[in-house]
Amino acid sequence: MINFIWAGLLISGFIVGIINGNVDAVTNAAIESANTAVELAIGLVGVMALWLGIMKIAEESGLVEKLAKGLKPITLKLFPDVPADHPAMGAMVMNMAANILGLGNAATPLGLKAMQELQELNPKKDTATDAMVTFLAINTSSITLVPATSIAILASAGAKTPTEIIGPTIIATTVSTVVALVATKYLGKLPKYQVDYSEDLESEDAK
Repeated sequence: MINFIWAGLLISGFIVGIINGNVDAVTNAAIESANTAVELAIGLVGVMALWLGIMKIAEESGLVEKLAKGLKPITLKLFPDVPADHPAMGAMVMNMAANILGLGNAATPLGLKAMQELQELNPKKDTATDAMVTFLAINTSSITLVPATSIAILASAGAKTPTEIIGPTIIATTVSTVVALVATKYLGKLPKYQVDYSEDLESEDAK
């Protein structure tokens, strides 16, 4: 879908340029934007390598694991339907810890693993459980302490103090996570989103 959207934007831009007689301006803008994109990408390499290295040290030193242990009491309350000793709980906790530290590369496989484990607990395989919805909301809106990618982009763009974004990012992601949790818990109680698992449980027992 995103490919069609971009294609539509590009085609409409050229059509508008032809109608207004500004085809040259559109072409020049496209070339300049492509050059800027390459320069920005190259500039990101060094800064991203630095931050990813720092994050890797945090991961190898056990900081992520310690943060995960600190998050476990919270996750037990957020996901009451998931057993405390189930692999899904461990994967979710590690995913959240990685996201908080800005370790997106590490968080992605953990998130996929968590969803796979949650699906194993799901009695209605074609419908997401409350735990799956809550986890997806948290994963999408995750509180972030170190926005490494944003810092790298600002630094490569010539910002004098790229780390100033850390404070606003913490505030913004905290608010987004709170809103996401409130929305999922509230919507989950509405009759429209209630799911009857009795038939699925009976079929499982019959097997």
